[in-house]
Amino acid sequence: MKTHEKEIVAENLKGNQEKKRNLALRLIPIFIVSLLILSTNVTFAHCDTMDGPLIKDARQAIALNNINYALKWVSSENEAEIKNAYNQMMKVRDLSPEAKELGEKYFFETLVRVHRSGEGVPYTGVKPSGTPIDEKILAADKSIELGNLSLLTGIESKEKLPELTKRFEKVMSLKNFNVNNVEAGREYIEAYVLFFKYAEGEEEGTVAIEHGSNVHAIAAGHTNHIPWILSGLFFITTLLFAGLFLKKNK
Repeated sequence: MKTHEKEIVAENLKGNQEKKRNLALRLIPIFIVSLLILSTNVTFAHCDTMDGPLIKDARQAIALNNINYALKWVSSENEAEIKNAYNQMMKVRDLSPEAKELGEKYFFETLVRVHRSGEGVPYTGVKPSGTPIDEKILAADKSIELGNLSLLTGIESKEKLPELTKRFEKVMSLKNFNVNNVEAGREYIEAYVLFFKYAEGEEEGTVAIEHGSNVHAIAAGHTNHIPWILSGLFFITTLLFAGLFLKKNK
């Protein structure tokens, strides 16, 4: 009888250890996916927030019934997708308050997704109003509004100021384009993105932004690699802890 009881206890212990091993193995991919989602936030810019310039132009496109306010944010190759989303939204938005909300949300998300894809950055949704924005981004935005770099000179290094000034002047020279000249708008957005990425600290690498028939290389920086570096480190750390956990419970 005692032998039988010992066998039952041993089987139960073995079963519990097996459950713990399975649990540890199941947690590994969950941790990895969670980190991938969180780490992509490193590359978030204000263009994917409800308070950002992209959504602001999308609202203008709706209010003034002129899609050209939005088209400058995407390449000519993606015009059809944006126009389709815009037309569908405009058809249903007057049906009811719910249809208006859903239609506009669909249009905003499509525009942000396509724009982010054009920058070579993962789409992670449209962030709500009030989402914290880096002070350099806010200062860069205000600089364009004011027409000078006074807000950035105090928070950027002196070494960066000459190049920053050069990019800022390019933005200002293209700022007053005709909204119905989409190619001119894309040229402005190209300069705008170059300026903002440099202000953020992204100085190297390339992202393709197209306006007209030309494709230009835009500085994207090593910041885009941070999510993958963090993910790799987290993956290795998770494997080590899982190994120690399994070893401890053998």
